[in-house]
Amino acid sequence: MVAAGEPAIIILAAGKGERFLASGGTTHKLDALLHGKAVLQHVLDAVKASGLPWHLVRPEGGTRGMGESIAMGVRATPDSPGWLILPGDLPFIQPASLLRVAQALKAHPVVVPHYQQKQGHPVGFQRTFFDALASLGGDVGAKAIVRAAREKREALELTLEDVGVVNDVDVVGDLGAEQLFRR
Repeated sequence: MVAAGEPAIIILAAGKGERFLASGGTTHKLDALLHGKAVLQHVLDAVKASGLPWHLVRPEGGTRGMGESIAMGVRATPDSPGWLILPGDLPFIQPASLLRVAQALKAHPVVVPHYQQKQGHPVGFQRTFFDALASLGGDVGAKAIVRAAREKREALELTLEDVGVVNDVDVVGDLGAEQLFRR
């Protein structure tokens, strides 16, 4: 059971995966198998294990980019007290990392996870960012929102010991990079 007032995880799965296909992929990267399971299924399993509410953005035909995908997910969960924006190509994200970002979001307007000084996902946003997130479009994403929050000292840079927050699948070779994906 999810406690009331938990932020929703918005799983972004609407991209075209062009780099993956260009690298020799024969399917969409989110459908590619990793340890006998689709990349996206690994992400969904971690999200479900976290117990947090979630919404998958994977419309037929995709979207015009990350900004539009974020806006779709936020608008689909308008009553959420906040959102964790999670790309669907992070197959080894740990449920504990999702929970740490959600917990930190209770005290900070924006939470940006890091692993060994490298910025990762999911980036968390409190409810006060609804309008800004819901109005995103194209492939811009939420970088400008994060930048503005940093300038106002409203962003927490959260260090996590989870390589899964930074290691995504962009090309076919990423599926075999075992050393990068250890839990």
